[in-house]
Amino acid sequence: MSNMTKQALEASLKNMMMKKPLDKITIHDLTDDCGISRMAFYYHFKDIYDLIEWVCVEDASKALQGKKNYDTWHEGLLQIFEAVLENKQFVLNAYRCISRDRMESYLYKLTYNLLKDVVDEQSQGIDISDQDKEFIAAFYKYSFVGIMLDWIKQGMNEDYHKIAERITTTMRGNVSNSIRNFTQNN
Repeated sequence: MSNMTKQALEASLKNMMMKKPLDKITIHDLTDDCGISRMAFYYHFKDIYDLIEWVCVEDASKALQGKKNYDTWHEGLLQIFEAVLENKQFVLNAYRCISRDRMESYLYKLTYNLLKDVVDEQSQGIDISDQDKEFIAAFYKYSFVGIMLDWIKQGMNEDYHKIAERITTTMRGNVSNSIRNFTQNN
């Protein structure tokens, strides 16, 4: 029942954001639309921004299922772009109404786990600290999120396949090189 309530709130929020800006949507609007009490909303989320974060993380988790290793991370990257594009109105509305910091935070959560899993896989059997692996994943996370935010800011008009291909070309072999460089410096 709990997940059904969250999914109903997600559907309601996405539907409302097609019609009006996020800053005009209230918790009362959402709970009325779902036929639940405000208490039920607050049982699951502390505020609308918490709901937005949950929606972003859920969409990304679905998009990334099984795409978190070196051979499939490009597919995972494409699927993050596709998830954002599928929810274009929602994302653009959220982008206009919430702070850039908050949007960055959502995107960091979406991409960090993908990149961390790739770094972990590529460093199997190599003596590298967790701190160094986290640094490598964070480095690429910041790069990806910056590119994604630029794409969102520009209205998501550029073909994301081309962007993903450029990212893949730029990163090809670089994760392994970064791991090797960290182990040589220790």
